[in-house]
Amino acid sequence: MPKILILASAARSLLNFRGDFIRSLIDNGYQVFAAAPEMVPETAELLQKLGATPLPLKLARTGINPFRDLGTIWHIRRIIRKYEIDMLFPYTIKPVIYGSMAARTLNIPVVSMITGLGFTFGESNSRARMLQQVTQVLYKWGLSRNRVVIFQNRDDRDLFLQKGLIGPGRKTALVNGSGVNLDGYPFRKRESDGSRVVFVLVARLIREKGVDIFMEAAESLKQNYPGAEFHIIGQPDGSMSSISATVLQDYHDRGIIVYHGFQRNVPELLYDSDVFVLPTFYREGVPRSILEALSIGMPIITTDTPGCRETIVPNKNGILIPPKDQEALYEAMKSILDHPERIGPMGLASRKLAEEKFDVRLINKELIRLIGEA
Repeated sequence: MPKILILASAARSLLNFRGDFIRSLIDNGYQVFAAAPEMVPETAELLQKLGATPLPLKLARTGINPFRDLGTIWHIRRIIRKYEIDMLFPYTIKPVIYGSMAARTLNIPVVSMITGLGFTFGESNSRARMLQQVTQVLYKWGLSRNRVVIFQNRDDRDLFLQKGLIGPGRKTALVNGSGVNLDGYPFRKRESDGSRVVFVLVARLIREKGVDIFMEAAESLKQNYPGAEFHIIGQPDGSMSSISATVLQDYHDRGIIVYHGFQRNVPELLYDSDVFVLPTFYREGVPRSILEALSIGMPIITTDTPGCRETIVPNKNGILIPPKDQEALYEAMKSILDHPERIGPMGLASRKLAEEKFDVRLINKELIRLIGEA
């Protein structure tokens, strides 16, 4: 039974984004080990129920510290040797880079997944440019011997090839994001007479996700559309670009938004909403939150950026807007409020797109094929 080690930057993501993938691997005869930081007992127990062996990983999610990061590489080496791992499957930036480096020293094959490029590739300030340069050097070292590098959108693959970040002759592949479990997010038909229309944003509450733009557009719309509601689900993450909890509470107290904070019952809140909004300029892979909204059958308003544009058939299931454009977001939401009869047909088109393009069973089948051929 081949042993595969999945590396992640957060333990909860192994459940939220890779749970179906872990089940598929086990069903196809793999013994799965899953390593990530923040491996609390509750998460470890749930991974064990899936059939995987959970392992803590010494990895700092943010920042670059050469001594600390060398320790991460050494720790991954120890895991590989202790459990006699046959193949590595890392995703997100640090697990991909440092996992690939560790596996290379032991001649262990690696199939990596690039799940987006983050804020450093979405900004053009001096700090972001410096981080881009460092990250590109690390990617080039890390990916040079990967058997396969999997991307979730064509823009990211083109960028990596253009900058020479993938070793000569190394195989690349495209999949449609992480996929969504259609049974876990069943379709619900939507109809609205316009008396109450609920827009909802679900995200990590950072500036790059367009949260501030959403609140500003909501404030403008509330003046003329008192029946419109604007809900925000998520929490500030404490980073430099995090939206202040004080600001969120102020918008909530003034009746402009309904701020829910962190919620475990996100699907239930989505079912009580009409339109999903994600005005991000973060370099996404394919946002999982949009995929869940597609499956449920919600119209989508998002940005014409890598990873997001793949989820929209313009004017069929949603509306694409330029990034960082509050006026365009205002007009997009206004167009829904002026024509609420579009909500039902657009939601149905979203579900159809989820079934045809983003079904997690199709995506996991392709991932397992790529792993088997590596």
